[in-house]
Amino acid sequence: MLPVLPYIRPKTKDGFFRKHDYVYDEHYDCYLCPKGQVLRYPTTTKEGYRQYKSNSSICAECPFLPHCTDSKNHQKLLQRHIWEPYLEEAEHLRHNDEIKEIYAKRKETVVRVFVDVKEKHGTRWTTLRGLKKLSMQAMLTFAAMNWKKMATWTWQPA
Repeated sequence: MLPVLPYIRPKTKDGFFRKHDYVYDEHYDCYLCPKGQVLRYPTTTKEGYRQYKSNSSICAECPFLPHCTDSKNHQKLLQRHIWEPYLEEAEHLRHNDEIKEIYAKRKETVVRVFVDVKEKHGTRWTTLRGLKKLSMQAMLTFAAMNWKKMATWTWQPA
C-alpha cells in the first residue's frame, strides 16, 4: 500500500531557517546547521520526539543567529519524531504521478462522504454528550448511509 498524504506547509516564522535547511546525518544521528554547526542528540521526549540541540557558546557568536533562533540562551533546538523516516518517504512519494491522481480523487470520495454526513444527516451539531453516545450516533449514521448506497445499487438496471 502506498500512503497518500496531503502537503503540510512548514510552520516556521518568517525570516527563520526552515527544518529542511538543516541537514540530517543518519550515520552520526545529528543535524548540521547552514553554518556547519552540529546539533547533537541528547534525549527523547515522552511524545516520541528526538531532540537535537546546538552548542550555545558557538551559536552566540554566529552571524546567522537572528535567522536561526530567538532563544535567550542562543541554543537551537530541532525535534525529529521517531517515525520521521516514514513521513519523509511519504513526502517523497507525494510527487509521484500515480499518487497525484489518487489524491485528486480524494475530494470526490472520502471528503464527499463527510460533507454529506454533516449537511444531510445532521451531524454539524449534536445534543448528545459523551464519547459512547457520539460513537453510537456516528455508527448509526454511517450504517444508514451504507444502506442507502446499497439500495441505489440494487435499483439501478444492470
